Amino acid sequence: MVLKNIKNRHMKFTKYKWLLLLLAGAVVSCSSDDDHGVIVEPVDYTSGSADFSTYVAIGNTLTSGYTDGALFRAGQLNSLPNILAQQFELAGGGEFVQPLTSDNIGGLLYGGTVIEAPRLFFNVSAPARLNATPTTEVTTRLTGPFNNMGVPGAKSFHLLAKGYGNVAGVATFQANPYFARFASSNTASILEDAIGQDPTFFSLWIGSNDVLVYAINGGIGVNQAGNDNPGTYGSEDITDPEVFKGAYSLIVAALKATGAGGVIANIPNVLTIPYFTTVPHNPVPLDAATAGAVNQAYAPYNGGLQFAAQNNLITTEEAAKRTISFATGKNAVVIVDESLTDLTDYDIPSYRNATALDLIVFTASNFIGTAVEGNPQLINGVSVPLEDKWVLTPEEQAEVLAATTLFNQTIKSVAEEHQFAFVDVNAILNQVAATGVTFDEFSLNANLVFGGAFSLDGIHPTARGYAYLANKFLEAINAKYGSNLPPVKASGYTTVYPKDM
Repeated sequence: MVLKNIKNRHMKFTKYKWLLLLLAGAVVSCSSDDDHGVIVEPVDYTSGSADFSTYVAIGNTLTSGYTDGALFRAGQLNSLPNILAQQFELAGGGEFVQPLTSDNIGGLLYGGTVIEAPRLFFNVSAPARLNATPTTEVTTRLTGPFNNMGVPGAKSFHLLAKGYGNVAGVATFQANPYFARFASSNTASILEDAIGQDPTFFSLWIGSNDVLVYAINGGIGVNQAGNDNPGTYGSEDITDPEVFKGAYSLIVAALKATGAGGVIANIPNVLTIPYFTTVPHNPVPLDAATAGAVNQAYAPYNGGLQFAAQNNLITTEEAAKRTISFATGKNAVVIVDESLTDLTDYDIPSYRNATALDLIVFTASNFIGTAVEGNPQLINGVSVPLEDKWVLTPEEQAEVLAATTLFNQTIKSVAEEHQFAFVDVNAILNQVAATGVTFDEFSLNANLVFGGAFSLDGIHPTARGYAYLANKFLEAINAKYGSNLPPVKASGYTTVYPKDM
């Protein structure tokens, strides 16, 4: 049950922090006999014009506490909203209830069948999945309400969708298994359940999945710009900017109508996250003999390109771009590029070597170099080109960036229109990726595993990464509402969860 304090827009609460004095008895001794005490001033924390008594967080994986490729209890306890709620308590914040999972394994069961995999752990050399079976059962609905309304997988328009938490719809992919665990009913929407709690303050961080899912699947989806019917979208598609704008405007207007204060965040440039920057375009080591053999195998293909250029089917520049070549040492993988001129009528596929401009998805690291059905002549990424799902080409990257820019324009303008606090997460994480940042005595950057900011899935923050972002949220809230909530300390949050928890 959510506990609600008496609402007061100008609440002021006093917390005392006492300093430990050096030496036993809290007395500092000098050459004289005088005692040198320390006068401790009380620290007054105020909510300013905000009211944190009933805080509700709305969003997707980034709100839920998802990390290391799964949702699990320890990650939820270090979720960004839970970190904020702990600071809100210093100025009148009430209880913050989350739909906690059953374990620290992660993953989900649906009728006893595993539908979401366990979390990742670092097995000394690389991230690996826990060899364990999840115990969190989707069909066992929790009793709410819940202050953390972060639903992994949710896109902007999903927040408005009635029945998005219908347990029966999970099997047909018409409902979300995470929301099905804690929706108030089979017909409820995420926004309805959030507003139904009569929030006095909210955070809204939604929109990343409207473009992220397209990106992490190598652009195999469709850019739905111009299609105003999200009911026809696939899960890997980019949301139409007008659909996003319409959904986002409705969400924020509904929250505004409650009279609550709030903080809104934009979405990051996903192309800078470790999921796209860890695997190089040229990870294939070959000796001279193997390189020669592979070149010989591609000779007919390269000859076909010369035929196409000579007959003006493609330019000489495109023929050169598509020509496959291997040499002694590290080599670029071979990829399928659907943006190339279609020459299938001439039995010439759309292959080329990857370049430094291509982004190889993180999951390809376990696929490149493997044999197809054990055949040593058929090597993925070498003699067998990588499918589109393994690579985000420059053309696909441009679509991702264009959509992200338009979505963020909407987010900022709506936040300003309704006068809510705003956090530029896009700029914050761009800085993490470009130069790294300092968080107390620690440094955070966007390198996988040891960078400290991003978890083992290469997409979602670590607990320390969430804490760093929480401080940015607190800065924005303090500036907007005149509160003086203190930042959290980096040392209180981990970067890697141990295998056994």
